[in-house]
Amino acid sequence: MIDSLPGERRSTVRPALGASLVLAAVCAAPLAQAQATVSRIGFVYTERLMTDSRMAKAADAKLAAEFSKRQKAVEEMVGKYKQTSEKFDAEAAGLNELDRTRRARELYNMQKDVERMQREFQEDLQQRKNEERAAIAQKAYKLVEQVAEQEKLDAVLVEAAWVSPRVDITDKILKLLDK
Repeated sequence: MIDSLPGERRSTVRPALGASLVLAAVCAAPLAQAQATVSRIGFVYTERLMTDSRMAKAADAKLAAEFSKRQKAVEEMVGKYKQTSEKFDAEAAGLNELDRTRRARELYNMQKDVERMQREFQEDLQQRKNEERAAIAQKAYKLVEQVAEQEKLDAVLVEAAWVSPRVDITDKILKLLDK
Protein backbone atom coordinates (compact mmCIF):
# COMPACT_ATOMS: atom_id res chain seq x y z
CA MET A 1 0.00 0.00 0.00
CA ILE A 2 2.80 2.38 0.62
CA ASP A 3 3.95 1.80 -2.96
CA SER A 4 0.62 2.78 -4.40
CA LEU A 5 0.30 6.06 -2.52
CA PRO A 6 3.50 7.63 -3.75
CA GLY A 7 2.78 6.41 -7.26
CA GLU A 8 -0.63 7.95 -7.16
CA ARG A 9 0.77 11.23 -5.95
CA ARG A 10 3.29 11.30 -8.72
CA SER A 11 0.67 10.64 -11.32
CA THR A 12 -1.55 13.50 -10.07
CA VAL A 13 1.36 15.88 -9.47
CA ARG A 14 3.13 15.33 -12.77
CA PRO A 15 0.25 16.33 -15.04
CA ALA A 16 -0.41 19.44 -12.91
CA LEU A 17 3.27 20.39 -12.98
CA GLY A 18 3.48 19.75 -16.73
CA ALA A 19 0.36 21.82 -17.41
CA SER A 20 1.75 24.67 -15.30
CA LEU A 21 5.00 24.67 -17.24
CA VAL A 22 3.16 24.67 -20.56
CA LEU A 23 0.90 27.52 -19.36
CA ALA A 24 3.93 29.53 -18.18
CA ALA A 25 5.67 29.01 -21.53
CA VAL A 26 2.56 30.08 -23.46
CA CYS A 27 2.20 33.24 -21.35
CA ALA A 28 5.90 34.12 -21.56
CA ALA A 29 6.10 33.78 -25.35
CA PRO A 30 4.24 37.04 -26.16
CA LEU A 31 6.29 38.90 -23.56
CA ALA A 32 9.53 37.68 -25.09
CA GLN A 33 8.27 38.59 -28.53
CA ALA A 34 7.19 42.07 -27.35
CA GLN A 35 10.61 42.65 -25.84
CA ALA A 36 12.26 41.55 -29.07
CA THR A 37 10.33 44.18 -31.12
CA VAL A 38 10.95 47.41 -29.21
CA SER A 39 9.25 50.38 -30.81
CA ARG A 40 11.24 53.54 -31.42
CA ILE A 41 9.47 56.82 -30.93
CA GLY A 42 10.38 60.38 -31.86
CA PHE A 43 8.88 63.68 -30.81
CA VAL A 44 8.57 67.07 -32.55
CA TYR A 45 7.65 70.40 -30.96
CA THR A 46 5.63 71.77 -33.86
CA GLU A 47 5.28 75.21 -32.30
CA ARG A 48 9.07 75.60 -32.38
CA LEU A 49 8.99 74.80 -36.09
CA MET A 50 6.38 77.54 -36.55
CA THR A 51 8.35 80.16 -34.62
CA ASP A 52 12.07 79.31 -34.67
CA SER A 53 12.65 78.25 -38.26
CA ARG A 54 13.96 80.65 -40.90
CA MET A 55 10.86 79.90 -42.93
CA ALA A 56 8.64 81.03 -40.06
CA LYS A 57 10.65 84.20 -39.47
CA ALA A 58 10.55 85.01 -43.19
CA ALA A 59 6.79 84.45 -43.20
CA ASP A 60 6.38 86.78 -40.20
CA ALA A 61 8.41 89.50 -41.94
CA LYS A 62 6.40 89.02 -45.14
CA LEU A 63 3.12 89.33 -43.26
CA ALA A 64 4.32 92.40 -41.36
CA ALA A 65 5.18 94.10 -44.65
CA GLU A 66 1.95 92.97 -46.29
CA PHE A 67 -0.29 94.19 -43.48
CA SER A 68 1.60 97.24 -42.19
CA LYS A 69 -0.40 99.77 -44.25
CA ARG A 70 -3.71 98.29 -43.16
CA GLN A 71 -2.60 98.18 -39.54
CA LYS A 72 -1.61 101.83 -39.71
CA ALA A 73 -5.00 102.69 -41.26
CA VAL A 74 -6.80 100.82 -38.46
CA GLU A 75 -4.74 102.60 -35.82
CA GLU A 76 -5.48 105.99 -37.43
CA MET A 77 -9.20 105.21 -37.53
CA VAL A 78 -9.14 104.18 -33.84
CA GLY A 79 -7.33 107.42 -32.99
CA LYS A 80 -9.83 109.47 -34.95
CA TYR A 81 -12.72 107.70 -33.22
CA LYS A 82 -11.24 108.35 -29.76
CA GLN A 83 -10.64 112.00 -30.59
CA THR A 84 -14.19 112.41 -31.91
CA SER A 85 -15.61 110.62 -28.87
CA GLU A 86 -13.68 112.82 -26.44
CA LYS A 87 -14.78 115.96 -28.32
CA PHE A 88 -18.40 114.78 -28.20
CA ASP A 89 -18.19 114.04 -24.47
CA ALA A 90 -16.80 117.52 -23.84
CA GLU A 91 -19.38 119.31 -26.01
CA ALA A 92 -22.46 117.15 -25.38
CA ALA A 93 -23.77 119.21 -22.47
CA GLY A 94 -23.81 122.40 -24.58
CA LEU A 95 -25.55 120.88 -27.62
CA ASN A 96 -29.28 120.99 -28.28
CA GLU A 97 -31.13 117.68 -28.33
CA LEU A 98 -31.19 117.39 -32.13
CA ASP A 99 -27.43 118.02 -32.56
CA ARG A 100 -26.55 115.75 -29.62
CA THR A 101 -28.65 112.90 -31.11
CA ARG A 102 -27.18 113.43 -34.59
CA ARG A 103 -23.58 113.43 -33.32
CA ALA A 104 -24.24 110.44 -31.03
CA ARG A 105 -25.53 108.52 -34.07
CA GLU A 106 -22.47 109.56 -36.11
CA LEU A 107 -20.22 108.45 -33.27
CA TYR A 108 -22.09 105.14 -33.01
CA ASN A 109 -21.71 104.58 -36.78
CA MET A 110 -18.03 105.47 -36.55
CA GLN A 111 -17.61 102.96 -33.71
CA LYS A 112 -19.23 100.22 -35.81
CA ASP A 113 -16.95 101.09 -38.75
CA VAL A 114 -13.88 100.89 -36.49
CA GLU A 115 -15.00 97.52 -35.07
CA ARG A 116 -15.71 96.17 -38.56
CA MET A 117 -12.35 97.39 -39.85
CA GLN A 118 -10.50 95.83 -36.89
CA ARG A 119 -12.38 92.55 -37.25
CA GLU A 120 -11.73 92.33 -41.01
CA PHE A 121 -8.06 93.17 -40.46
CA GLN A 122 -7.70 90.45 -37.80
CA GLU A 123 -9.56 87.88 -39.90
CA ASP A 124 -7.44 88.59 -42.99
CA LEU A 125 -4.21 88.55 -40.98
CA GLN A 126 -5.18 85.27 -39.31
CA GLN A 127 -6.07 83.70 -42.65
CA ARG A 128 -2.70 84.68 -44.11
CA LYS A 129 -0.89 83.39 -41.01
CA ASN A 130 -2.72 80.09 -41.40
CA GLU A 131 -1.70 79.90 -45.06
CA GLU A 132 1.95 80.54 -44.22
CA ARG A 133 1.88 78.02 -41.36
CA ALA A 134 0.29 75.42 -43.64
CA ALA A 135 3.19 75.79 -46.08
CA ILE A 136 5.69 75.35 -43.23
CA ALA A 137 3.74 72.39 -41.84
CA GLN A 138 3.62 70.69 -45.23
CA LYS A 139 7.38 70.94 -45.69
CA ALA A 140 8.03 69.96 -42.05
CA TYR A 141 5.81 66.88 -42.39
CA LYS A 142 7.85 65.63 -45.33
CA LEU A 143 11.04 66.18 -43.34
CA VAL A 144 9.59 64.35 -40.31
CA GLU A 145 8.80 61.39 -42.57
CA GLN A 146 12.34 61.50 -43.96
CA VAL A 147 13.98 61.61 -40.50
CA ALA A 148 11.64 58.90 -39.17
CA GLU A 149 12.60 56.64 -42.07
CA GLN A 150 16.33 57.34 -41.67
CA GLU A 151 16.27 56.70 -37.92
CA LYS A 152 13.86 53.77 -38.26
CA LEU A 153 11.25 55.33 -35.97
CA ASP A 154 7.90 53.60 -35.59
CA ALA A 155 6.05 56.73 -34.51
CA VAL A 156 6.60 60.47 -34.23
CA LEU A 157 4.44 62.30 -31.70
CA VAL A 158 3.56 65.98 -31.68
CA GLU A 159 1.83 66.19 -28.30
CA ALA A 160 2.89 64.67 -25.01
CA ALA A 161 2.77 65.48 -21.32
CA TRP A 162 6.50 64.87 -21.02
CA VAL A 163 9.25 63.95 -23.46
CA SER A 164 12.79 62.75 -22.91
CA PRO A 165 15.38 64.78 -24.82
CA ARG A 166 16.60 61.49 -26.33
CA VAL A 167 13.49 61.19 -28.51
CA ASP A 168 13.18 64.90 -29.42
CA ILE A 169 13.94 65.30 -33.13
CA THR A 170 12.84 68.95 -33.34
CA ASP A 171 16.37 70.31 -33.78
CA LYS A 172 17.03 67.90 -36.66
CA ILE A 173 13.83 68.99 -38.37
CA LEU A 174 14.67 72.68 -37.79
CA LYS A 175 18.10 72.25 -39.40
CA LEU A 176 16.59 70.51 -42.41
CA LEU A 177 13.81 73.09 -42.64
CA ASP A 178 16.35 75.92 -42.64
CA LYS A 179 18.36 74.48 -45.54
